[in-house]
Amino acid sequence: MKSFSKTPKKRYDIVLIGGGIMSTTLAALVHELEPQLNIAIFERLGRFAKESSAAWNNAGTGHSAFCELNYTPIDSNGHVNITKAISIAEQFEISKQFWSYLIAKGYISDPKQFINSCPHMSLVFGAQDVEFLRKRHEAMVESPLFERMKFSTSHAQLKEWIPLIMANREPEESLAATRMDLGTDVNFGSLTRKMGQFLIQDSNVEVFLYHEVKDINPLENHRWRLQVKDRMENQKHELEADFVFIGAGGYALPLLESSDIKESEGYGGFPVSGEWLVSHNEALIKQHKAKVYTLASVDAPPMSVPHLDLRLIDGNEALLFGPFAGFSTKFLKEGSYLDLPESINFKNIRSLFGAWWHNLPLTKYLIQQVAMTKAQRMEHLRDFIKEAKPEDWEVKIAGQRVQIIKKDDEQGGKLEFGTEVVVNKSGTIASLLGASPGASTSVQAMLNVLEKCFPEKVNGPWKEKLKEMLPSYTHPLSENTELLKEVRAFTKEKLELDY
Repeated sequence: MKSFSKTPKKRYDIVLIGGGIMSTTLAALVHELEPQLNIAIFERLGRFAKESSAAWNNAGTGHSAFCELNYTPIDSNGHVNITKAISIAEQFEISKQFWSYLIAKGYISDPKQFINSCPHMSLVFGAQDVEFLRKRHEAMVESPLFERMKFSTSHAQLKEWIPLIMANREPEESLAATRMDLGTDVNFGSLTRKMGQFLIQDSNVEVFLYHEVKDINPLENHRWRLQVKDRMENQKHELEADFVFIGAGGYALPLLESSDIKESEGYGGFPVSGEWLVSHNEALIKQHKAKVYTLASVDAPPMSVPHLDLRLIDGNEALLFGPFAGFSTKFLKEGSYLDLPESINFKNIRSLFGAWWHNLPLTKYLIQQVAMTKAQRMEHLRDFIKEAKPEDWEVKIAGQRVQIIKKDDEQGGKLEFGTEVVVNKSGTIASLLGASPGASTSVQAMLNVLEKCFPEKVNGPWKEKLKEMLPSYTHPLSENTELLKEVRAFTKEKLELDY
């Protein structure tokens, strides 16, 4: 196997910044579409997937909209809108198809090291929310993507599904749940490293660990000059690239700003960290074999939706509850406390102030979360597990996310909670900003990059290969029941899923 590269060349066709799920996915796609392209990946840490893609830095939910209630809002007329749920589910099916393709080709192996079946459930409390969940279920089962979703208000049924949560419940308590056995638990760190190992076996792909891209500057010929620091040898390198992708997590924003493209103006970042309560108690784990999401509290950001999850990481099972929101001025978990203040400039200060002024309840919520003690976190856990004991749970720090702040004519700035691809006019530089659903929809996100930056190739020489890799690409599964069955059968086999 080829070792990691030491000294960068002076020029590459494609440079990818960051060694997380996004960059490795884009590199794997491009390498398969056009193997002769020279690709370089620069990662500032000593291993792929040590930030947001790391297993314990996210919930590992293969986001399929099976359980995430914030993807299905209800309007004032009581109508549940499942449009976003369908979109997210379609995108995760695309991800599974690509991973299955990589396995079928022998590029990666041992899928159980990165994906396992785990039922996805939504759980609500109280008559009003029970009625909402009933309407949500009725709307969702109309789509073939969700037709296997089960709904129940029966305590007896719920005790079979989630015995740990149902223990010591009062018989008259009003609650309901939906369940999808097609759900998954994903170790995105393991998957990222598998793709990285596949990539470095080819001489046209070079990987540089402990190398940090410090600056990106445009050249007159639409190429880019990058300044790279070797953090081990304390050496600086300059190189050129025809195309640059910034997949550096929280550091994507300052790097995008350094490029001086017009499309980056007005963007700001709001860092949000998180913490989990984690249990390795085998007796508890035996009683909970699902991911169970409920509704977010008032003024909480979508990424703070409470959930109790089964995790399978490196062959070991654990339970995870949270997330509890936190705040740090770092843009990465292993970043600098100066990240936030150094990101503020004249082009985005109005956006930042406007977003803060119009999200004061969120600021109050974050302050309350940061001040919480373990005992207070345990009280929240007892909404799920009545007899939860502090000695069974430990606090674990999660990953660092940077939420997007965009210019807004009315408010000055608007806080966004999704992911967004920013591309310059010539399509020679792209950056991914934002957070959830992130890793789960990484393949679709990188397809969006290809479509925006290489439209002639996507609609030309790459078209048939994309169809081979991704059978549902340009064919919505929600409108094609037979293709959906074929795709799910194929991915179930290749990913060795148990549903």
